[in-house]
Amino acid sequence: MCGICGIAGVDHAAQLTYLGLYALQHRGQESAGIAVVDQAGQMHAHRGMGLVQEVFSPDVLSGLAGDVAIGHTRYSTAGDTDLKNAQPLIVSCQKGQVALAHNGNLTNAPELREDLVRKGSIFQSSSDSEVLVHLIARSEARKQEDQILDALERVEGAYTLLLTPGNQPGLIP
Repeated sequence: MCGICGIAGVDHAAQLTYLGLYALQHRGQESAGIAVVDQAGQMHAHRGMGLVQEVFSPDVLSGLAGDVAIGHTRYSTAGDTDLKNAQPLIVSCQKGQVALAHNGNLTNAPELREDLVRKGSIFQSSSDSEVLVHLIARSEARKQEDQILDALERVEGAYTLLLTPGNQPGLIP
């Protein structure tokens, strides 16, 4: 059980996401994080262990400028209680950047992880959420929407996702 929140089209998206996460604090008390995308498509993020109000000071929030934000409060159901498992997960790969906030369980994540490791993936966390970003990064589809669909067709479980791209030259019109 985690809390996820997303805001788009508002200059102070991180501050509104903070308020959303604060209201969802009961859904997870282990860690909190916010990723924002600014007008230039650059991604900025802050994650930390603890409660929302402990992780985000006014100075931290003022440094998260952007009009798109996704946030996450974590209660682990898979993976260790560790900063490396805090979300949103942010990855950069040949297809650009993507931030992902996930609530739920991917029941076939161990098998998918094992297959991805055999094919050369290097995992940075013990969270089942990281399987999704590896599947997206390995997709051969050209459009980002199709990359995400490829990944979602392979996972099983009950979950909710928020994803936002950063700078993705050549992939998103």
